[in-house]
Amino acid sequence: MLLTQLESYLSQINMAATPKQKQQLVDFVGMLAKWNKAYNLTSVRDPKQMLIRHIMDSLVASPHLKGERFIDVGTGPGLPGIPLAIMNPDKTFVLLDSLGKRIRFQKQVQFELGINNISSVESRVEAYQPEDKFDGVLSRAFASIADMLHWCAHLPKETGCFYALKGQLADDEMAQLPDNFTITDIIELSVPHLDEQRHLLRVIKNT
Repeated sequence: MLLTQLESYLSQINMAATPKQKQQLVDFVGMLAKWNKAYNLTSVRDPKQMLIRHIMDSLVASPHLKGERFIDVGTGPGLPGIPLAIMNPDKTFVLLDSLGKRIRFQKQVQFELGINNISSVESRVEAYQPEDKFDGVLSRAFASIADMLHWCAHLPKETGCFYALKGQLADDEMAQLPDNFTITDIIELSVPHLDEQRHLLRVIKNT
């Protein structure tokens, strides 16, 4: 049932997936629903809603990613990083979260589903000092854009950028963008069967 729905949603956003990728996405939803009972990883309880609100809501950003090395800050149970990693095997994703139970879940997902292009790090974002910087810094449901840029300013390469997945865009939030950053793109996203606004902001640090 979930697989059929997933195939329908993927076709609606013109995204091709192998049988293995589809199975991994569905199995990820299954693991999320199972672990959620004990670990309270997400407020979404229904697997059909998880498919829309977590999987598809993450995947609509996929065509807009540029580069090979990404970090997903405040990833929670691995969103959007795990769905994006499944659909982009040529890219690598670091999943950063400060809560151990979320990291344990991610590692179990990686092990059970055989996802080889993710690594999980338990840390607060401001304390994480990677040796290699990133092409892209992803955030979904992270605080305000200003907070994200403040906490994550040390993570991208000079040529890297920030990808903020947002719902409705608030004028006051946009107005609080720090002076040394520029929004290069505001991309309106459409998630199948989700009647809510979704946007992807691409932000660069001014040199």
